[in-house]
Amino acid sequence: MNKLALAICSLALLSAPAVAQFPPPVPAMTVQAAQAQLVANSGSDSVFFGPGEARLDPPARQTLAAQAAFLNANPYLKVRIEGHSDGRGTREYSIGVAERRAFMVRNFLISLGVEPARLTVVSYGKERPTVAGANQAAWALNRRVVTKIEP
Repeated sequence: MNKLALAICSLALLSAPAVAQFPPPVPAMTVQAAQAQLVANSGSDSVFFGPGEARLDPPARQTLAAQAAFLNANPYLKVRIEGHSDGRGTREYSIGVAERRAFMVRNFLISLGVEPARLTVVSYGKERPTVAGANQAAWALNRRVVTKIEP
């Protein structure tokens, strides 16, 4: 290579940017902020069920569709789907019905485009009531699935 060609190549290298610069990554939301956004965007982090049922009624489907839209817009978030039941029945029955409910929610979110690997399911049965009491009103609030953002 002659001296002129070498000088031209050296000059071209000096004027070119060394490395492409990318903007710094946007910081992820805190778990609490993400949970608050999920609730703000969908109206609730919970859907409710009838006694012994794992069927999604229209209000539950509407809430879950809004949750799915939020999760699809924030693909870095992972979610724990918590199934619960009311205080009646055996522990085994409560765990089973709560698990069926949680998997129903999981499958519905997947049908709306949420990546399955982002979703984990846990069944608490009747172990974690949201409302204390042994009456219809308390039982209705405890038959639920809660969508929780995971750290």
